Amino acid sequence: QVQLVESGGGLAQPGGSLRLSCVASGTIVGINTMGWFRQAPGKVRGLVASITRGGTTNYADAVKGRFTISRDNAKNTIYLQMNSLKPEDTAVYYCWGGTTWGQGTQVTVSS
Repeated sequence: QVQLVESGGGLAQPGGSLRLSCVASGTIVGINTMGWFRQAPGKVRGLVASITRGGTTNYADAVKGRFTISRDNAKNTIYLQMNSLKPEDTAVYYCWGGTTWGQGTQVTVSS
């Protein structure tokens, strides 16, 4: 079972950008769907975006047009490019693949 490690979180200003990365300890070729979830304080964890092995993507309505998920099977990595960030995007972002979760990375959007 692979392990997933996220990076790239931090503090951004409203309207700014961040790029999250999730590196797997092994190959992700065998994992059909991978994705990013987020959990804000006092809220349930919810899907942000997902991507299949073949590149089909799905986005939560709240991030459509602002976030882009991508996948590099050769590097065993998925990414989440986040543009036009809003304060309501503040949350811990988790990478997910198969049955495995990463440890999470904090994203804070504030002026």
